[in-house]
Amino acid sequence: EEEVAPIVYPEAQMGDVVDVYHGENVNDPYRWLEDPDGEETRRWVDDQVTLTSGWLNDIPRQEWVKERLTKLWNYERFSSPSKRGDRYFFRHNNGLQDHSVLYTSKSLNGSATVVLDPNKLSKDGSVSLGVTALSEDGSLLAYGVSDGGSDWVTMHIRDVLSQRDLTETLNWVKFSGASWTHDNNGFFYSRYPEPENKLESLNEHHKLYYHQIGTPQEHDKLIYESPENPKRGWGASVSEAGNTLFIYGREGTGKRNILYTLDLQNEGAEVVKLMDNFDASYSVLGEKVFLDERTWLQRLFGPKQEPPETRYWIQTNKDAPKGRIIAINPEHPEEEHWMDIVPEADHVLRGASMVGNQLVLSYLEDARSSVKIYDLDGSFVRDVGLPGIGTAYGFDGKSDDSETFFTFTGFTDPTTIFRYDMATGEASTWKQSNVDFDPENFETKQIFYPSKDGTRIPMFIMHKKGLELDGNQPTLLYGYGGFNISLTPSFSLSRLIWMEMGGVYAIANLRGGGEYGEDWHKAGTKMNKQNVFDDFIAAAEHLISEGYTRPERLAINGGSNGGLLVGAAMTQRPDLFGAAIPAVGVLDMLRYHKFTIGWAWADDYGTSADSPEMFQYLKAYSPLHNLKPNVRYPSTMITTADHDDRVVPAHSYKFAAALQKAHEGENPVLIRIETRAGHGKGTPISKRIEQYADQYAFLVRALQMETEEERNPTAETDEEQEATEEQEAAK
Repeated sequence: EEEVAPIVYPEAQMGDVVDVYHGENVNDPYRWLEDPDGEETRRWVDDQVTLTSGWLNDIPRQEWVKERLTKLWNYERFSSPSKRGDRYFFRHNNGLQDHSVLYTSKSLNGSATVVLDPNKLSKDGSVSLGVTALSEDGSLLAYGVSDGGSDWVTMHIRDVLSQRDLTETLNWVKFSGASWTHDNNGFFYSRYPEPENKLESLNEHHKLYYHQIGTPQEHDKLIYESPENPKRGWGASVSEAGNTLFIYGREGTGKRNILYTLDLQNEGAEVVKLMDNFDASYSVLGEKVFLDERTWLQRLFGPKQEPPETRYWIQTNKDAPKGRIIAINPEHPEEEHWMDIVPEADHVLRGASMVGNQLVLSYLEDARSSVKIYDLDGSFVRDVGLPGIGTAYGFDGKSDDSETFFTFTGFTDPTTIFRYDMATGEASTWKQSNVDFDPENFETKQIFYPSKDGTRIPMFIMHKKGLELDGNQPTLLYGYGGFNISLTPSFSLSRLIWMEMGGVYAIANLRGGGEYGEDWHKAGTKMNKQNVFDDFIAAAEHLISEGYTRPERLAINGGSNGGLLVGAAMTQRPDLFGAAIPAVGVLDMLRYHKFTIGWAWADDYGTSADSPEMFQYLKAYSPLHNLKPNVRYPSTMITTADHDDRVVPAHSYKFAAALQKAHEGENPVLIRIETRAGHGKGTPISKRIEQYADQYAFLVRALQMETEEERNPTAETDEEQEATEEQEAAK
């Protein structure tokens, strides 16, 4: 066999930075890589880009993946429509547009006109559309654009029918929605003070403002701030009646918030602190004002006091880790006055809305959707019939709407959008995606396996039908396991490509996620974080023991918190995997909280500053701090983006430099650095196709999926060799 020359990695100087944590010295030799614009960093990045692109471009299958993805992706896609005033609004992509276009139409199936085309905002697709908020009558649109994938957005205001923008722009907006007052005069939004360094500075002192259209941003009215709580973030929504502002305060990523109100009809009104304990999550679904004691209100809430009687319907996890619906009287918000409308169920309440004077509640049953309709007094009405095992979402609307819309998707079911009649319960197809593949060629099953401590963990496994379980299938295992986020069935072209290539795709529903409620989430946080890694490692061992694959043919992948998962798994069990792709990962667990919004993740992780015990726990699994010299690590492709201001690229840079130094053996250790891109949201389709093509090209070689012909294109086939020998003999 032809000998492969060992990879020569770009030189990374080791500095002498030492930090002291609770009396213990910890070296940080690659601290200089935290400066994304430093001369040494730029040189190192350029050298890594050259190395990685050269290694990947040499793989013949890369071009096939790109062509196949481009062909598959070229199908029409829609979002669920929403109604404002007398108009419907929806997004549409004709196939290979980098970003979907916002349209409006007078009727559901009538001719539509463009409201905003994000593809015209930049030549390379690097500017994307973030927050969008329509005024109550649908005549004005507040929208935010993100440049290069940044979390920072710049907000503009557009006249819907003329497609013209007003003159003002709003800057330094981040982690904000927008909600209009019903007089069309302006909207509420949140922003930070201007940062020193927009890619790395800590995000603190979020403030809630009201912007009046036609005025410069410096004239915006400050509605609420909490200077004594610099880490608190604010959001607000105007009630359906237009008379109340609901103000939400959050701190960190935990499922808890405070809820305040502001009377918008009274000029001098002050903010009322409705729920101020940060003890649970509170989300207002809707309100009703009752003027007539003959309604069921009297039966439900007791004798009427003075009219009008207002009630808020609220989704909460207070004393209900899986969620419940309550109704409260804002005049008497104390817990002893709450009414239990829909009590906690066996399954997690994932979403709720008030439409057509009914409650639409979406539950997760073993990571798959079920949807139920209730009356406002909590009486069960019906189940919503879903077309199969998958994920249903949407169900937005107003309390007096007669219709709502929802999207349904499954692992082999491209998205279908349904119109749902709230009175009859009839669902009819509005738009259906048609992708050039046959779902009958693939199969998906859900299995349960035991983790290290015996906990039963669900996992979805999908592949071509008729797969032989001979322990030799290239397998890609994906996980996340954090921040109460649930991994549910959804259609993915990249997964489809992997299965077409003969691969097995597995998704493990690890602790730390939200699949089984807040208890499941907490079981994978802080001092329980190792449970998440144990669940993932047990998933890998299960796939091997059940005959799907073997370590040399098993790859792991995850992004962000999932990048941490992959980093921890590959450093704890380097023997168990053939390849690893940690994407935009949190890999330095001792310093993650010092950049941008990193401090907010302390709810899940804890920080090295908290206590000596927390520091030791983090250090024991921090991927960067657990690389050991002269260990044969799996083939690794770290991925990041130079403009990621959520998980700063320093995590990936430092981990790559340290891994390239520690690693022993021929397995490649590469870092793929995307330019003009961020954490992932708003990435144009053209870039996503390139990312997947590189990812699968890497796995083809790392898991030895190449044919001999692909590995050595100049080698003759057996037939060619026989022909050559015959010619030689004839001579």
